Amino acid sequence: MACFPISLSHSWIYPTTVLCLYGFFSMMRPSEPFIIPYLSGPDKNLTSAEITNEIFPVWTYSYLVLLLPVFILTDFVRYKPVIVLQGISYIITWLLLLFAQGVPAMQVVEFFYGMVTATEVAYFAYIYSMVSPEHYQRVTGYCRAITLVAYTAASVLAQVLVSLDKLSYFYLNVISLASVSVAFLSSLFLPMPKKSMFFHAKASKDIQKPSSTNAVSDEPRGNKAPRCNEEKPALEVAATSGKPENVAVRVFVQWFQDLKECYSSKSLFYWSLWWAFSTAGFNQVLNYVQILWDYKAPSQNSSIYNGAVEAIATFGGAMAAFAVGYVKVNWDLLGELALAIFSVVNAGCLFLMHYTVNIWACYAGYLTFKTSYMLLITIAVFQIAVNLSVERYALVFGINTFIALVIQTLLTVIVVDSGGLNLPVSIQFLIYGTYFAVIAGIFLIRSIYIIYSAKCQKEVYSFSLNHNA
Repeated sequence: MACFPISLSHSWIYPTTVLCLYGFFSMMRPSEPFIIPYLSGPDKNLTSAEITNEIFPVWTYSYLVLLLPVFILTDFVRYKPVIVLQGISYIITWLLLLFAQGVPAMQVVEFFYGMVTATEVAYFAYIYSMVSPEHYQRVTGYCRAITLVAYTAASVLAQVLVSLDKLSYFYLNVISLASVSVAFLSSLFLPMPKKSMFFHAKASKDIQKPSSTNAVSDEPRGNKAPRCNEEKPALEVAATSGKPENVAVRVFVQWFQDLKECYSSKSLFYWSLWWAFSTAGFNQVLNYVQILWDYKAPSQNSSIYNGAVEAIATFGGAMAAFAVGYVKVNWDLLGELALAIFSVVNAGCLFLMHYTVNIWACYAGYLTFKTSYMLLITIAVFQIAVNLSVERYALVFGINTFIALVIQTLLTVIVVDSGGLNLPVSIQFLIYGTYFAVIAGIFLIRSIYIIYSAKCQKEVYSFSLNHNA
């Protein structure tokens, strides 16, 4: 081994390639756009009420219960075991989808799918422990792009097979099982990281200070309190000294201090607030939109184009996210106005999906809704990440995701669950439209206040200059 000082497995190319392979095959699931026709068809023979009110809520609940423990475990065991666990959960999910019958079995499916989504945190966190900071942007782009490509390709393949070959939905799930099995096998070839961001962090003397590109400005800090993008050696010292149980306590204390400091920024707080509330609503729409489509145009009686719609929506969202990098806007001044305007658009799309009887209008509403959300979430992620180091980035994004999931769970309990209002799917989308209208109202008021305050400050500054002159 001494003859090979630079092992291929220790370069950034090998782990990135394997992780991208895993990401591609784990997302190459052509059964996804047609899961509702499959469950309600002759293969499973479940009713719309059973799917909506008894089966799908289990995913939300299991995701909520698993997210925080998995988030902590992911860092503690250094990512790879959690990625392997996700691969195993994928296989169990699709085996049950293929061969199990009845409501209880499908609820177990939703539990394991909750495990799949809870372990997603390991996919992106892994690469930061394996490559040097100068490669972060490139490998993050590769990993995100490959999942979008895979999902789009799977949706197109599904639509072609269903429309042209009249392939049974059962065999779409067979293809999905084969794909996630390949993903699981590829996860076994991932190198095991020697460090993680929190529990197995590098000693403080090895930490590189963040580059100036991560800073908002180059102003001297003087006696200012440290910003969220500054590295703090206390956590790393705690992770490399003391008893194991004390390390855990110190990590949690450090997390609390970091979150308190980061959320003290009003800008970060309000962008995070929009992200949490909008992501909760977005996930609800994605979870139940196929049921709405089946309600508007039953799959047993008409041709359906779920795969084509999902492919176009994903591609449109990817293009919108890409376009953000070329838009020159003062987000500090106009960012919350943009959140308000596009939240109005989202509300309008959901109201259209509720009131229309035309499936094509319903499809169009969904396309616009998903593209609008993908545009805004990209802006929000950038605005939040610009002031954060990688460690704080992972922590703040994890907490934002958890808050979004809590809100989504409340929506599920109140609106969907058989123990709550138990509303039919069409009425649910009226509720979701109202939900986004409320979000739009809150940020419209905030944006008016920000713009008015900026105008007043400008007038005061101009008056001061004129007076001094």
